[in-house]
Amino acid sequence: MDRVIEKKKWPAKKIITYLSIVGIVLLILSSFYFTSGKSKLNVNTERITISEVKNGTFKEFIPVNGIVLPLTTIYLDAIEGGRVEEKFVEDGAIMKKGDPILKLANTDLELSLSNQETAVFNLLTQMQISRNAAQQNTIMKLNQGTDVENAYKEADRIYTLNKKLYEQQAISLQEFKQSENSYNYCLKKKILTEKILLQDSVTTKQELNQAKESFLRTQQSLQIMRKKVEDLIVKAPIDGQLTSLDAEIGQNKNKGERLGQIDVVSGFKVRVDVDEHYISRIYNGLVGEFTFNNQDYKLNIYKVYTQVANGKFQVDMKFEGVLPKGIRRGQTLQIRLALSDETKAILVPKGGFYQQTGGNWIFKLDESGKVAYKIDIQLGRQNPEYYEVLQGLKEGDKVITSGYDNYEDVQELILKTN
Repeated sequence: MDRVIEKKKWPAKKIITYLSIVGIVLLILSSFYFTSGKSKLNVNTERITISEVKNGTFKEFIPVNGIVLPLTTIYLDAIEGGRVEEKFVEDGAIMKKGDPILKLANTDLELSLSNQETAVFNLLTQMQISRNAAQQNTIMKLNQGTDVENAYKEADRIYTLNKKLYEQQAISLQEFKQSENSYNYCLKKKILTEKILLQDSVTTKQELNQAKESFLRTQQSLQIMRKKVEDLIVKAPIDGQLTSLDAEIGQNKNKGERLGQIDVVSGFKVRVDVDEHYISRIYNGLVGEFTFNNQDYKLNIYKVYTQVANGKFQVDMKFEGVLPKGIRRGQTLQIRLALSDETKAILVPKGGFYQQTGGNWIFKLDESGKVAYKIDIQLGRQNPEYYEVLQGLKEGDKVITSGYDNYEDVQELILKTN
């Protein structure tokens, strides 16, 4: 009688043993693969940014902010202190040169002017008295000189006549000597009188000149004092718009205190703050661009302020060509300040990868686009949009430019799509 032979089954213990052996082998093989070869990581393409390397025009520039300011600003300071007595205009008014803005009151200054005017009047009166006295003294000396001249001529006539008569023995020696002595006396008196008149003329002239100079100095002081009083009325020094007027009626203003400013409205400039890192690369003539009302405009640097404050220094830029329509004082412009001319270069878009790699390596996709390999590269200049590639990439290559937070120890990325 035939009997059924039962098929032998593997015991469970044996199966578990074999599975354990296979698992250990697979673990050893995978460990060997990842330690001796390239480490891999699966990455979802939706979580990364893939960019294409291109050959294009490169210009190194930095983004900066600029504030629109008037081309010329004249500050108004109180030349003389005083109390604000009257305001003729308000902040924002359009002014013409010489238009009054406000009036200050200073009683001490006005009293000094009155005293100075009195001093000038007194000095002028004293000068007139001195001049009259000098003229009278001169007239008296001239009269005396006339008498001396007349006496001299008479003595000369008698002396000449007596000399002839004495030679003819018509008069005595005593009479002749008397006329001679009289003549010599009158001659000496005439010479002395001429010297006195000459000295008097010089002295009078000097006194008059000194008095005139003193009067002129006093007049100049008076003019200065009048100018100070006139300066109590603050006037517009140029044509322009009055801005930032800081004065209220009854308020006291000290000498030299800022009252406001007048802006010349015929043009504008842009004041730009630049990071001190670029101070050695900024100079007059550099060009910047900005977009206003969907139109591009150019600016160029014409003045560099080398003083650094809070890590920044300032430059002034002027508009090239047509001034943008609608531009206003105080507006902020976002400017692309060029640091180099345009050149042809291999370019890779900027991205978060640079923070982890420092520009020394990048993940490059293979031809299938399913795998990205870690390769060494060398980057050069940069602008807010691109890095300049010096080595390691060529036009048409595709690379991952998003952040590499978890990729530093990975050699190969397997790109997966949902």
